[in-house]
Amino acid sequence: MTTTISQRELRNDNADIMRRVEAGETFVVTRNGKPVAQVIPIGDHPPGSRRMTVGQIAAEWEAMGPFDGQAWLRDAREAVDDSIDYDPWKPRR
Repeated sequence: MTTTISQRELRNDNADIMRRVEAGETFVVTRNGKPVAQVIPIGDHPPGSRRMTVGQIAAEWEAMGPFDGQAWLRDAREAVDDSIDYDPWKPRR
């Protein structure tokens, strides 16, 4: 589970946060509302990689809800800049 905290929270509650990190929790630290760092437990995996159990992956997948491919395609087509004449989803002649 990832929890977002401010730099001030990290400074003021560092002992509690470190105990939670030791227990496996991950934190994203923000400064002025923008993410600037991640505090993660050290394990046998490379720094910066995220190790998840199959159960965690399944829970995150379920939380995303159903995927609407037609809505995604519609949004992608609307995002294409009208000033250029290129649409990657348009059939080529």
